[in-house]
Amino acid sequence: MNFLIKLLLSSLAVIVSSYILPGAHVEGFFDALVVSLFLALFSATLKPLLIILTIPVTVFTLGFFLLVINALMIMLADYVVDGFYVDGFWWALLFGIILAIVNSVFESVSKKDE
Repeated sequence: MNFLIKLLLSSLAVIVSSYILPGAHVEGFFDALVVSLFLALFSATLKPLLIILTIPVTVFTLGFFLLVINALMIMLADYVVDGFYVDGFWWALLFGIILAIVNSVFESVSKKDE
């Protein structure tokens, strides 16, 4: 049940982030749900492997390379999900940053209500 609530909040965060950025577009709530599910699955499976493979670069850039990994995952979501579009790498990078901020705001509000 907790995963479902987090997934719905993440879907809402995808929609809010796409409204904030002109370079990211989502066609509807179902597409936002698929994007958030895709990002959750890739964050659980592919992202740890990418982090391990890029440890030297991540240490050298003081962790900023993790933003690049997030942007690449968002661009992969753009490629896989038909109703989600990002206009390029920089928009994906900004989308990832704004998505993280909106997600953290939603999580803090939902924890406050509990």
